[in-house]
This record gives sequence, C-alpha cells and structure tokens, in this order.
Amino acid sequence: MRKEATVTAITAKGLTLALCAAGIVGGAVGALAVNHNNVLAQAAPTAVAAPLPAVQPAPAVAAGAPAATVTLPDFTRIAASNGKAVVNIRVMGGMKTANRGNVPRIDPNHPLYEFFRQFQDPRQGGGGGAPAPVFGAGSGFIVSPDGVILTNAHVVQGADEVTVKLHDRREFRARVLGTDSRTDVAVLKIDAKNLPTVPVGRSRSLQVGEWVLAIGSPYGLESTVTAGVVSATGRSLQDGVVPFIQTDVAVNPGNSGGPLFNTRGEVIGINSQIYSQTGGYQGLSFAIPIDVAVKIKEQIIATGKVQHAKLGVSVQEVGQAFADSFRLESPEGALISTVERGGPAERAGLKSGDVIRSVDGRQIVSSGDLPSIIALARPGDSVALDIWREGKLVRVNATLGDAAEKSKRSPREELAAAPDNSAKLGLALRPLEPIERRQSGIASGLVIEDASGAAAIAGVEAGDVLISVNGRAVSTLDQVRDVVAKASKSVALLIQRGNDRIFIPVRIG
Repeated sequence: MRKEATVTAITAKGLTLALCAAGIVGGAVGALAVNHNNVLAQAAPTAVAAPLPAVQPAPAVAAGAPAATVTLPDFTRIAASNGKAVVNIRVMGGMKTANRGNVPRIDPNHPLYEFFRQFQDPRQGGGGGAPAPVFGAGSGFIVSPDGVILTNAHVVQGADEVTVKLHDRREFRARVLGTDSRTDVAVLKIDAKNLPTVPVGRSRSLQVGEWVLAIGSPYGLESTVTAGVVSATGRSLQDGVVPFIQTDVAVNPGNSGGPLFNTRGEVIGINSQIYSQTGGYQGLSFAIPIDVAVKIKEQIIATGKVQHAKLGVSVQEVGQAFADSFRLESPEGALISTVERGGPAERAGLKSGDVIRSVDGRQIVSSGDLPSIIALARPGDSVALDIWREGKLVRVNATLGDAAEKSKRSPREELAAAPDNSAKLGLALRPLEPIERRQSGIASGLVIEDASGAAAIAGVEAGDVLISVNGRAVSTLDQVRDVVAKASKSVALLIQRGNDRIFIPVRIG
C-alpha cells in the first residue's frame, strides 16, 4: 500500500508509467504510483465457463471489390459468462501520517513552527506520527472454485487487511498466499467453495490486432467492461522481466489485477500498467501475459515463494551501427556489455562484446527479450545460447543462477577496485538502460553515477554520459580500462551533458 494518491516515477519522453490501481486516502481516489513456475490448478469442469467460439475473420476481398462487412466479437456473451468470476479487491493498511504532502519536518521550538503547522493536514494531529488507515482498491479473478484468486502484487502490497467482493455481492476476508514484485503477480485465497472461474488461455498465441476485452472496477465502478485490440506483444518495460501485452483497452485506476480476455472468453493477461500524463487512460495499457502469471502462481502455491533465474550479464540494444561493426545481417540480439564476475555467464565462457541471438531456440530480437526469458526460468536450469562472436555463430551452454543471490562484485565496485590506472579516474560507471537510450538518443555510452578524485577536479559530474575516451567509443567498463591503461598522464573524456557534448581532459599521472 502507498500513502500518496499521486502518479509518479518512470518517465519516457513526458509520459509517466503508472501502476493502475486505485488508492483511496481519506475518501479521495487516486492512482498508486510506480517507484518503481506450471499450469494453473485445473478447476472442476462444471465450474469453468467453456471458451466461447472465436469470431471468424471476414473472407479476403479481391482488389477493387466492395469491402465485406466485418463481424465484431459478441462482447455481451463474454461479459455474461466470465464477469461472475471477476472480483473487486479492497485493501486496508496502516502508516504514519506525519509530514504528508510538502510540509517540512520542523522542531516545535523553531520560530517558524506555527507558520508551517497551518498547512498540516488536521487529521495528522499536532504531534503527527500516529498510524492512520490507508485504503486502496483493485480487481482480480477466480482461477479455482475453492477460492484461489489472481491479481497484481501492487494491489495488495503492504496491506494489513484484504477484502474480496464477489459478483453476487458476498464479501470474504482474503489471505495473501504470496506475491512477486518482479512480475507484479499476487495470489490470494478466500474460504469458499463452488465458485465460478475463468477459463485460462495462452498468451503466446496472441496476435497484434486481435480483439481483447477487460473487466474490472475502475475508480471503484464494479463490473465495468472495456474493449480494444492488441497493439503489440513482448513489450519490455522497466527491468524487462515481463514481456507485456500492449493494448488500447481503456484501463484506469482500479482495473489493476483484472483479467484481459480474448474473443473466446479466455484470460490471456492481467491488466497491470498504463502510460499516462494524468494517471488516467490515454490509449496505452499493459497486461502481464497469463503464461507468466501461471508460472508464478504455481511456485507460490507449491512453495510460498518465487525464484527467478539469472545469467549474470548486462546487455544493451544492437543498433544498426553495432550490426555493421559486428558484421551482423540485421540489428538484432542482445549485446553483452558487462559479465558478472564469478556468475553463470562467466562460468559458461561468455564475454563482453558477445551478441546473444537466441535462447533455447527462441530468437532474441531486442535486448529486452533476454531478461524476460531468463528471469522466468528456474535457477539451475540449463540453457543453450546462440552467440555471435567475431563474425560467426557459436553455441554456448549455461547453467542459470539464482537472481536472489548477490553478485560477487557489481560493475561499479569492480571499476573502483580495478588494479590499473582506471581507478585513478575516480568514476563510478554503469551501462545505459534501454529507456535512457531512447530518451537521450545516445546509442552507446556509460552513465557516470559518481565522480570523485581527478575526474571531479576536472569538472566531470554525476549524471553525465561518457561517450568516448581518447577518441575511442566506450560502452563497457573493460573498454574504459583498456584505453586508460595505455594512457600516460591524461585522458580526454567525451561527455554528453544534457544536449551538449564536451571534451574534458583528466590527469591520471
């Protein structure tokens, strides 16, 4: 649960990525903000609504012939047959109320204490710090007649009490069996029997342009139905763990955790996020594929927790310039920028500069495809990687590690401890994230997270992007070390700062 009823956090070219749950604080409705494994238990045949017959596409029309009438899906049948298994979720938690809003914390003996106190929320009381109830709402859907429910993790995050309201208006206290913040999936359980359930489909079979329908409780308006089409599949957002389904279905605060149906009435996604400047729907909605949710649900029910695998690499996009440099026919794959020391990738022999083209036969088109495949595997799984290295394709087998395990040394720590002249730069660096590359238009480089010593004295600042060192473009820590190690007294750093690029000489002797 979050105290604030605001939409904040991830911004891409003026857009804000907001988790689309409704948060109600003191009666006001707002959107919870981003701060930001194998089949569902089979329900009794009589309890699951049978998939509806899919709408057949109109026959092809010959050139010059009149366009045939296109038959739209019968949304009334989907809503009637599956709406009974969609639930409204209300949550309550407690948190401190002191210093809400922009009122600064100030000592009562301070001369300006009375001035600032007039702007304090009267519900806080004079001293502040007392726990106050905070409410939120979202949606969910029943996947088992004995009361197993799927929803979003952010809907129930931090909740002390979770109440589920069924379509027939009955209410139940729910237990949170488990949550997974990386995929934003939560599993709830209510003590009930013979409940209606939704049929579960396969999200991997979705096609762009396919009709889809959402049912949920936007702004607390229960059993609201909205429809649209699949705009894209495999969208990578944030850390890229979930290959989101993008739609133009109207999804608003309160729809979070609700089901996304195909034209057969099968659930193929969980509505989770929106891009918005206002916190409300603006045409870009994102759903967690049901295939992902099924794996998470299975783990939670079996063990009460979720494990994600890791390969131990940092990757970046392969643009046309990189494709030309690496002699690739097309700019596809995930370029390895750094390899975790002692991690699964290093043990498998992967190196910085390798381009991962496929994992177990699944093609890697963009760098975001890789983390969504790896993270949803199990630690200990073996994967076959097709690697483009030095102009030819190489097969590498790797045994995945546990994402919960800390790496022996992060790229930033590794640079600081490097036993060569690069340590004298005084820079803490990391690769550019995909969203940062899109926003800045910079194809490659390293973000300067901290500048000290010689770099700080020369004028390098945290937030700058390091483009090249002594005229050599750099996108990995190893490249920086190589250039600096060959330098004698100073190096010339090409820095991107805002819209400007400047050279800064840094003495290392």
